[in-house]
Amino acid sequence: MTFALKSLLLLFGIFSTASTVAFAQDWPARPVKLVVPSSPGGGTDTFARLISTSLNHALGQPFIVDNRSGAGGNIGAEAVAKAAPDGYTFLVSSIQALVINPYLYKNLPYNPESDFAPVAPGVISPLVLCVHPSVPAKTLADFITLAKRAPGTMPYGSAGSGTTPYLGVLMIEELSGARFLHVPYKGTGPAYQGLLSGDLKFMMDVLGSSLPHIRSGKVHPLVVTVKTKLLPGTPSLAEAGYPDIELYGSFMVVAPRGTPPHIVRSLNAGINEAMKSAPIAERLEGLGMIPVFETPEQFAALMVQAGPDPFVREPLSRPLKIPSSLISIWPYQTSRSTFPLFGLKRSNNPESAEVPRL
Repeated sequence: MTFALKSLLLLFGIFSTASTVAFAQDWPARPVKLVVPSSPGGGTDTFARLISTSLNHALGQPFIVDNRSGAGGNIGAEAVAKAAPDGYTFLVSSIQALVINPYLYKNLPYNPESDFAPVAPGVISPLVLCVHPSVPAKTLADFITLAKRAPGTMPYGSAGSGTTPYLGVLMIEELSGARFLHVPYKGTGPAYQGLLSGDLKFMMDVLGSSLPHIRSGKVHPLVVTVKTKLLPGTPSLAEAGYPDIELYGSFMVVAPRGTPPHIVRSLNAGINEAMKSAPIAERLEGLGMIPVFETPEQFAALMVQAGPDPFVREPLSRPLKIPSSLISIWPYQTSRSTFPLFGLKRSNNPESAEVPRL
């Protein structure tokens, strides 16, 4: 290779690298929208606002949280799926809109597999089941006994069918034989209003959203899905007699398909750095949220694992069946351990629960 050719290639390499860096630095040039497909006050909203504060400073532009609740997260997800893939609109969502809803809704207005680009898996969190003080139960066993006296009459709220808390209650129903009355809301915030007023008798939700109400004495925790130091006196589901259920909520970030890869990587790095920063890390720990540090490529591989196989193996023209042998559909590898996104551990119980198609 001649000296002239070597020099030309070297200059081309330097120019290409500089151009890529400059191109990356051009984003963001204006405010960025983080669409949350649920109401203010829930776990997804809390996580979005935490990272937006850090991203504002790190990337030099406002990251604005835009709550678009309704239809089990479909409204907000559809808005992002149809948004321009220019790096100025992202979806911060629980697993519902991205993994569960395709198996609950007959006519979903977006395709989670083809309409989104994975950005960051965000965080996972244990859940807690809390009761209103008017419920005369101090343990989960007492609560189940009480519910069995009048099947299908004890009301509980959630942000809609298909949410992780809703599925958690469904799993408890199937393993305990109790039956409850589900009251869907447009978001966790409105559901809490129902619980605090006494219209609802209990709720299952992510730990961070429940802690303020627990600490104020407005609700009483009966059980957590996984043991946590934030509620040391509250038993886990395993300790309460339900070792087959290991349940976590999750909050993740995706972009419209076609968003430039350098922007996806930049936001991924910004989110991971935010979660590693002392103020945000301390806040996440206080909310019971466990950060998951993955690249967009690793996150995309996890999304593929979260397919329909654990739910159903044939077209859904009938109610969705959730087998009691369901294994956690999305194992997260973290520095501490392997955390399932949600699901029942392997069990010998052949029964299954039916979730109506919407």
